Amino acid sequence: MTISSEHADSVNTGGLRNWLLAPEPRGWFQSSAQQIHQGWRKFSLHPLGLAGLAIIVVLIVVALAAPLLTSYDPIVQDMAGRLAPPSASHWLGTDNFGRDVFSRVIYGARTTLYIIMLVTVIVAPLGLLIGTVSGYFGGIVDEVLMRVTDIFLSFPGLVLALGFAAALGPGITNVSASDIRR
Repeated sequence: MTISSEHADSVNTGGLRNWLLAPEPRGWFQSSAQQIHQGWRKFSLHPLGLAGLAIIVVLIVVALAAPLLTSYDPIVQDMAGRLAPPSASHWLGTDNFGRDVFSRVIYGARTTLYIIMLVTVIVAPLGLLIGTVSGYFGGIVDEVLMRVTDIFLSFPGLVLALGFAAALGPGITNVSASDIRR
């Protein structure tokens, strides 16, 4: 994507702030940039939102840098070093199989992000489809779909996940599929 010389000149002469706050955008790029800027300014006024964003960014960075943050494999067992207390070599100690708890937490961020993305990719189109069908047909179809949705919402997420895990078997794929309703 390139910016025309006209846009570049307006940014250089008036400054980026003036370009972003111009009352009349000169093109789609400036209009999009203004919308992003205004959205960020509104978002940045909410400290809890910024704290949540910081947590998500840290989680993503930790998940991507997991091999750099720990030298232990989270799966390898060391029965001789089981249940070791926190130390310089094992920051959070080891579990009952001798696995490094810190590396398991760090690598667990990858699994957490995988489940979050999987649930989001499945839930968004499914919710859109159910809402569209319900809104389009209305009447009895709307009532039936909303009652089915209410039934799913009445179960706590953990109970529903346990039920799906019991029916489908253990595993991340099955348990994450059980969290579709969120």
